[in-house]
Amino acid sequence: MSFGSTTYTHGEDASAQRLPEWLRRPLATPGQARAVETLLGELRLKTVCQSAKCPNRGECFAEGTATFLIMGDACTRDCRFCAVESRTPEPLDADEPRRVAAAAKRMGLAHVVVTAVTRDDVSDGGAAHFAAVIAALRAAVPEATIEVLTSDFGGSEESVDVVAAARPDVFNHNIETVPRLYEHVRPGADYQRSLRVLARVRETGEQMPTKSGLMLGLGETAEEVRDVMRDLRAVGATLLTLGQYLRPGTTHLPVDRFVEPDEFTQLEAEARDLGFRGVASSPYVRSSYHAREMCQETTSR
Repeated sequence: MSFGSTTYTHGEDASAQRLPEWLRRPLATPGQARAVETLLGELRLKTVCQSAKCPNRGECFAEGTATFLIMGDACTRDCRFCAVESRTPEPLDADEPRRVAAAAKRMGLAHVVVTAVTRDDVSDGGAAHFAAVIAALRAAVPEATIEVLTSDFGGSEESVDVVAAARPDVFNHNIETVPRLYEHVRPGADYQRSLRVLARVRETGEQMPTKSGLMLGLGETAEEVRDVMRDLRAVGATLLTLGQYLRPGTTHLPVDRFVEPDEFTQLEAEARDLGFRGVASSPYVRSSYHAREMCQETTSR
């Protein structure tokens, strides 16, 4: 497989070009979107759908689903691909776990995804807060499955252990891109440290599915993507998401190129050959897009 039937010169912003046909989609029908937004506002909750300007948020809100963003809407890191604002965060809100659980119950969620900003300012990176949210969800929606998408906790294995011990049904930590691009895309992060988060979860809970994801279109090569997939399998990751990077704003990294749908299809086949039990690979895939279906695919085998 060769990445790059459409090419752009170095530094050219593909995101400023006309979107290719496969990235054009109809607007979602209103559905429950307004009700979801009203509920989130009432409970003073954030979603990554809104904060990260996810292109699927209209669809997901219309279907009555959302990915909860806990620990505030300000991040202590400044990844160049992310729309979440980097600034000094507010103190953790001790009542937030209760409100997240209340929202999940009122929305009737069968699969709850919880993610967070990176909180390097907190001694445990927010691990205990994650555990409190999981506990509150277990009490409020005991039949629901729970998926967490965490930071790297600054490399603290103790923090990883705290979240894993709370027994989410899926533990997700995104690798995001290939090692060569880390300094450019994820300053403050470390490729091996991210792999170690996933490895640690498997060491302490062998049966817990672990998940990770990459953005494509940042300048990676096909072989680099394959190497990352092999690395993820080597640390026991069982679920994988691959999606097209889209530039959130003019201050973020430009799109290097738009990856064609057949390339995503081929990568999915290769990932399954490597042993991933659940794979979502297409231009609009994001970490928690159709997460319930992927969780069901894994647990049904």
